[in-house]
Amino acid sequence: MPVLAVIGAGPGLGLSIARRFGREGFQVALVSRTQDKLDALAAQLADEGIEAAGFAADVTRPDSLQSALAAVADRFGAVDLLEYSPADPTFAGAAAVDATAQDLHKQLDYYLYGAVAAVRQVLPAMLERGSGTLLFTTGASSVRPLGGAFGSVGVAAAALRNYAMALGVDLAESGVHAAHVAIGVFIGSGPGTEPETIAEHYWDAYTKRDQAEIVVHTVPGGIW
Repeated sequence: MPVLAVIGAGPGLGLSIARRFGREGFQVALVSRTQDKLDALAAQLADEGIEAAGFAADVTRPDSLQSALAAVADRFGAVDLLEYSPADPTFAGAAAVDATAQDLHKQLDYYLYGAVAAVRQVLPAMLERGSGTLLFTTGASSVRPLGGAFGSVGVAAAALRNYAMALGVDLAESGVHAAHVAIGVFIGSGPGTEPETIAEHYWDAYTKRDQAEIVVHTVPGGIW
């Protein structure tokens, strides 16, 4: 059975992605900071007939994240699909005009360096077998600067976007597909923004493997 690892798993989009792939026969590894919450999500998936387990880790601590992913491999086998989408609504950003190097460093730790640590853990096995998928999720500010509190967040998200798409270039002939998903809607805010609807974009990215970037929006050609 193929293995999906959702980094930043929660009850919204992360759970919907896990459910979408689980219905296709994936074993699901849920990774975030709180084991109790992960266990509850895994139990919910198990009730739906999806094999899942939670692995606690902090994306700002590379050793923690890599240890969790090593535990995933011990439990399920090598990861076939890594989906990286940590999100913390309490993690405040700073406007560009106010942002300090420390503000940016915090955001880079959270978005970029966590992704790098995760990739370093799972990519060698993908390259060895010549297959695998790496999907990285950000908000609209990675593509279109939004200002305000999104200033420092956007800098880090844009760095993650660049990293994801550069990986796609470097891995193009390896059998490993890397892509970026930019979500330009408030999830759950209206028709077409439901987590289960957005999760279909991830299934398309995994099965079609023909796009370096998918931008999710409800207004053609625009974000928000």
